[in-house]
Amino acid sequence: MIVCAGNNETFSFATPMGVGLIEMSMNLTRLCLFDKPEFLLFVGSAGSYGTYRLLDVVESKTASNIELAFLQKKAYSPLDNVISTQTQQAKEAIVNSSNYISTDFALVQKFVPLGIELENMEFFAVLKVAQEFNIPAGGVFCVTNFCNERAHEDFLKYHEQAKAKLQLHVNQRIKALTS
Repeated sequence: MIVCAGNNETFSFATPMGVGLIEMSMNLTRLCLFDKPEFLLFVGSAGSYGTYRLLDVVESKTASNIELAFLQKKAYSPLDNVISTQTQQAKEAIVNSSNYISTDFALVQKFVPLGIELENMEFFAVLKVAQEFNIPAGGVFCVTNFCNERAHEDFLKYHEQAKAKLQLHVNQRIKALTS
């Protein structure tokens, strides 16, 4: 099953589940309780911490939920804050999730040495629900912005192009799998 956030980020091939960690968790849990999918693929936009460029398409099976205050040593969490459905030890981008969009580019640079290179509001929730229901899962993202003071402006500017690139990428992957 292919899922997406919703609102203005919808795709003809994906089921909208809600924006942010909470809506995604609630709605995806409900879906899994009543009609457990064999595989979950999340498709959506992402902000870059600097490694990836605008309109890059990135696949990942690893997400984190680390708030900026943690980087500033002003917060901690007793919870596991990194989750992966990846079975091999291959290097891949970790996608950080929060209900907030980061706009301090200097601060988010502290994520990069940790392997955390992208930001998407829902992906951690997707992987956490998938883990709870023992469902293989992953995500495909297209970079719409850098996480800086222009994040929202650039998101709006590149969002439609990113959605088109994601549509093409997913269609090509489906075609390759069914050929």
